[in-house]
Amino acid sequence: MGVETELKRTPLFEAYKKYGAKIIDFGGWELPVQFSSILEEHEAVRKEAGLFDVSHMGEVLVEGKDAESFINYLVTNDVTKITINQAQYTAMCYPDGGTVDDLLVYKLENEKYLLVINAANIEKDFEWMKQHKKGEVTLQNISNNIAQLSIQGPKAEGILQKLTEIDLSKIGFFHFAQHVDVDGVKDVLVSRTGYTGEDGFELYLAADKAEALWEKLLDTGKKDGLKPCGLGARDTLRFESRLPLYGQELTSEISPLEAGIGFAVKTKKESDFIGKDSLLAQKEEGLKRKVVGIEVTGRGIPRHGYKVFSADEEEIGVITSGTHSPTLKKSLGLAVVLTKYAEIGTPVKVEVRNKKIDAVVVKSPFYKKG
Repeated sequence: MGVETELKRTPLFEAYKKYGAKIIDFGGWELPVQFSSILEEHEAVRKEAGLFDVSHMGEVLVEGKDAESFINYLVTNDVTKITINQAQYTAMCYPDGGTVDDLLVYKLENEKYLLVINAANIEKDFEWMKQHKKGEVTLQNISNNIAQLSIQGPKAEGILQKLTEIDLSKIGFFHFAQHVDVDGVKDVLVSRTGYTGEDGFELYLAADKAEALWEKLLDTGKKDGLKPCGLGARDTLRFESRLPLYGQELTSEISPLEAGIGFAVKTKKESDFIGKDSLLAQKEEGLKRKVVGIEVTGRGIPRHGYKVFSADEEEIGVITSGTHSPTLKKSLGLAVVLTKYAEIGTPVKVEVRNKKIDAVVVKSPFYKKG
C-alpha cells in the first residue's frame, strides 16, 4: 500500500463549499476546478470579472546586498532593469537550457525581492535556489503565510477600486503598490498582473485575512457580474492567450526559447546566468523545435500528450495543451513540433484515440484582448 499523502489546502478551503465548488487534486492540493461551470466562469472573465484563489502559488523572499546579482544569476531575464514596485516575468533554467520554472520577480526595495513560483515546484525551486546561493543573501520560503487572490476581467479595476483609497488606474501593467489598505485589510500588495489575457490584479496578503477579503470582493462585485472561478477557467483563459503552463509548454525538456517566451531570455545581459551557454547555442544554431498553435479541422479535441504527425504521417511532435476554446468555439491546441513544420498554414495530423485527425498550424495567441 502506498502512503497516503495529505493534500494541501489554501486558507480559503472552507469557503469553497459555500460557493458550490467542485474540488480536485491538483499537484497535491485540494483546489476548485469550477464553481458554476468552466464556460460560465471563462465568459465572466472575458466580459465582466472573475475571482480566483491562487494561494497555492509559492512565494520566496530574497534579501541582502547581493540579492540582485544572485537573482540575475538564477534567471534568464535581466533583473537590473526593474525598479522598486515593478514586476518581471522570467524563467530559471538548468545548465542544458531546460526549464526549472517560470516565475515573477517583484522588486520590493533595493536588496529585497519577492519571487512567485508555481505551486507544484515550491520545494524543488527553493532547493534549487539554496543550492546556487551566491554572496550575501538570505532566502525565506514564506508560501504558507501568504494568500493570493486574483481578480481578472474588464470590470476588475472598477470593483477593486470600491474597496481601496489608492488610485488603481495609476498602477501600470507589471507594476504594483505595497502596504495597501483593501477594505480594512492592511499591508496588501496589489499587482497589475494576471494569467488570463485580461486586465486585472493579483493581491498578496496575510493568509488569515484571505477569506474575509474573498467574501467582500464577491459581495462588492456581484452587481458587476463578478464570479468565483476555478482552475478550469484559469486554464482555458491562459491557453487562449498562449500563456505557458509549467509541466506542459515549459518543462525540464522544453527551453524558454522553444516555448516562445524568448522575450524573457536576455543572453546579452552583462552577468552570467545558469543555462546561458545552452540558450545562446539554441539561438545561434536555430531551434530544432518550437511550440506552435494548431487548429483541429477534423472531429476531435487535441489533449496534452497526444502525438502530432506531418501530412505524410511522420511523427513530428506532441500536444502540450489543448481544448475546445470557449471564446473562439474551435478545437485548438499548443504543440511542440519540429521547426520545419512550424510555419503557419502547415497541414498536420493529431492522433486522437488512435485516429489521425486533420489539423493545421495557426497563429497564436488565439485570443488578444480588445
